[in-house]
Amino acid sequence: MAERYRTYSAFFDFYLSEHGRPATRAVHYLGSVCGIAALVLTVSTGHLWWIAAGLVAGYGCAWIGHFFIEHNRPATFKYPLWSFIGDYHMFCLWLTGQLPKRRALAASRL
Repeated sequence: MAERYRTYSAFFDFYLSEHGRPATRAVHYLGSVCGIAALVLTVSTGHLWWIAAGLVAGYGCAWIGHFFIEHNRPATFKYPLWSFIGDYHMFCLWLTGQLPKRRALAASRL
């Protein structure tokens, strides 16, 4: 990750390349679901600590995927906002069946 990305589109191509293994993506999806569940619980209960629980669960899952499955460094450390957005972008692409096509496009651009 030597290059500094100037656009989210360029970053997202890189982001997808850093999530090559299905197991890495799976633990990211688990983290995304935990984040959504924590948001729902925050709104429904009014307990703000669910936000912290969601962040810990979400980032914990993602970092496990990077450090122990993918063996790379999470983009969160250099691009915190784009990485957060990228998690949910990838999750939505997966849910809608568009992820394989978008990953192929990203690979062709790198």
